[in-house]
Formats: sequence, structure tokens, C-alpha cells
Amino acid sequence: MSQSFFLSTFFLRAILAGSFLAISCGLLGVFLVLRKDAMISHGLSHVAFAGVALGLVLNLMPIFFSVIVALGGSFLILQLKDRARLPGDVAIGILSSAGMALAVFLSALRQDFGAELMAYLFGDILAIAPAEVGLSAALVLLVVSAIAFYYHQLVFMTFDRETASVSGLKIKKLDRVLIILTAVTIVLGIRIVGLLLVTGLTVIPAASALQLGRNFKSTLFLSTLLSLISIGGGIVLAYAFNLPASAAIIFISLTLFLLCLFLKKIS
Repeated sequence: MSQSFFLSTFFLRAILAGSFLAISCGLLGVFLVLRKDAMISHGLSHVAFAGVALGLVLNLMPIFFSVIVALGGSFLILQLKDRARLPGDVAIGILSSAGMALAVFLSALRQDFGAELMAYLFGDILAIAPAEVGLSAALVLLVVSAIAFYYHQLVFMTFDRETASVSGLKIKKLDRVLIILTAVTIVLGIRIVGLLLVTGLTVIPAASALQLGRNFKSTLFLSTLLSLISIGGGIVLAYAFNLPASAAIIFISLTLFLLCLFLKKIS
């Protein structure tokens, strides 16, 4: 493997952006999995894809529109759960279908941005722009700061929502904080690993960490570590064997999950 690859600008940008995203996904994924909200990342990715299509149609920044649309979709999911009394997976299913339908409709309005749209479907971490590295850095600072600030409240709500509500904890506020962080993370994740695989990066490392974590903090650390290994290993594997980087990242993540299951079984 050429040493020049590891010193190239696009490799360093990919590693930086991927690492920042891995930290965000690793931390948020544990909360989402334990809250049984793992599929919310799947729903928000479809909603954000509609924002990407809108940005491409208007010939403006797709990532800007996808953030706005994803945030709007995340609040709609909360409203459907609270006011319409719909189960979380039903609300996610409705918004997911609506988002994808809107994306298909918008993409049909123009026929000349197929390649750009495919980049968001499957991701292209090796083509990350400097601005996206900066956005990823800002994201990880936001996620880490929010989790540190609301840590005890989030843990309390995650494990016993009803008791937390009775004790006076502002459950709806914490729901909004968590879903906003998830929405922004998903948008940047779409650019790196793609719409079709971003859910895996949010869920699989967390599920792996829960097999071996001895307490909540160790689970957060392990989930983040596994996510970082998946990103870094996937980029190297993609270059070494000429594979799609997003698929390589998820394959490594799945391999680590199976390894964690095996270690749990023999321990």
C-alpha cells in the first residue's frame, strides 16, 4: 500500500471527518438503542434525503437544506408520537415514506444530477470537502457538550422514563435535544457513508458495545471506540482492495459486532 495515500490530503480529510462522525454516532447510538429508538436514524435519513434532492433542484447547498428538512422531520416525529398517540415506529415509518416519496418526486423534476444524488445514496468519504470536515468537528463538539451537560438527566430518562417524568424532569425538552443531535448527525453521516448505510453506523457499534460494556460509561466509550475502528479500518480496506468505502465501513462494524457476541458468549 502506497505511503503517499496516508499522507494525501483527501485521506486525512476522510479520517478527520469520519472520526468526528464516529464519535457522534458512537455516543448517540447507545441512547437510541436503549430507548428502542434505533430506527429513528433510518427515518431521518430518508427525510434528510428529501432535503438533499431539494437543494440539488434549487442548485443550492444540499447539506443546508437536508439539515433543515431533517430537523423539521424530527419534530414532526415527536408531534406524531405525543399528539396523535402513535407508536414511535409508526411515526418513523410515516415520515420515512413521506421523505423518500418527496425525494423521488423532486429528483424527477431534473434529470441532470443523478451522479450527485447517488453520492448521497451510497456516500463518498474520500471526496469529503474541507468545509464538511469543519462541520463534522462542530458536530462532535455539540454532541459531546450536550451529552456532558445533560448526562445524568439523559441516563435517568433512558432507563426509566416514567419515573423521570414524575420526578419533574423535562422529558420533552430532553427528547428534543436528543433528536436534534441525531438529525444533524444523520445528515453528515449521509455524506460520508450514504443514506442506505448511515443507520448501521449509528446502531451497530452501540449494539456491539452493549454486549461487553460493564456499565453505562464503559458502554459509551466502547461504542465510540468500535465506531472509530470501523471508520478507520473501512477507509484503509476500501483503498487496499478498491472497495466502496461505505460498504467496507459497515462490513467491519458487522464483523466487530459478531466478535463482541462471541466474546460475550465465552466470557
